[in-house]
This record gives sequence, structure tokens and C-alpha cells, in this order.
Amino acid sequence: MTRPPIPPFTLETARQKVRAAEDAWNTRDPDRVALAYTEGSTWRNRSEFFAGRPAIRAFLAAKWAKEQDYRLIKELWAFHENRIAVRFQYEWHDGAGQWFRSYGNEQWQFDPQGYMERREASINDVPITEAERRFTWPLGIRPADFPGLTELGL
Repeated sequence: MTRPPIPPFTLETARQKVRAAEDAWNTRDPDRVALAYTEGSTWRNRSEFFAGRPAIRAFLAAKWAKEQDYRLIKELWAFHENRIAVRFQYEWHDGAGQWFRSYGNEQWQFDPQGYMERREASINDVPITEAERRFTWPLGIRPADFPGLTELGL
């Protein structure tokens, strides 16, 4: 079974892979998102290290319980054969109502079937006011006509 697009990536297929990941993460569905990774996928997320779909599901469930009203934009940074690098930003608020914009970079490595076998993420959170929010589409997948990071000047 494959998860298209599969490596080696072209500019077009790398962009498709990035947008598919963004769309999945914006569902905030840990079960759906975890299916994009190999059974033994290894992750570094900030200072956390873990592996495997059950750990990924648990991580994502805890993440989206904390990061409320989460909205994400990913942008292709570079690609080569079975690897993709992205930059991303997302906005969310905590249980007390404090909004944040999180800035990050990810490095992805895919197996021949198109499943991500390695993910490394570096992320920083910056407090913002609700008035400073830029990701204002309704919860869920970013609409096709909503600008990306570059178009937003970010």
C-alpha cells in the first residue's frame, strides 16, 4: 500500500505532500494524522523524542487538548529525493485564553511507499493578542483562497 505522492519528489509532488500534511493536521484528528507515518516512525518534537504510531497518536491528542482553536500553515522550504523541509506557523490559545503564534521548521524523511518515517521539528511560541491573529479561517482545513505564509508576509 502506498501513500501518494511517493518519492522521489518533484517540486509539484513535494508541494502536494506539504499541503496534504497541513490539511490533515488542521483536522486535529490524531488517528487520521498518525496514519501518514510508518508504524515505527521516529519523532523529535521540540525536546521530546518518541517513536511509533501509538506514541504519535498520544502526543497529538495531548497537543490539541492544550492548543485550542489550532490553525496551521505549512510551506515547502526544500526537497530532495525522499526528504522534505518545511517552515510553518500555527496559532492557538491555551485554557486561560492566551493566544500564541508558534514558529517552526520540520525535516521529513519518507519511505518508498510515501509514509513519513522520520520527523524532526524545532518550534518556538510567541504570545500574541487576539487582535494580532492572522489565521482567521473557520476551524478545519485552510480554504484554498486563504493566503499562505509568504503571501501573508510571514
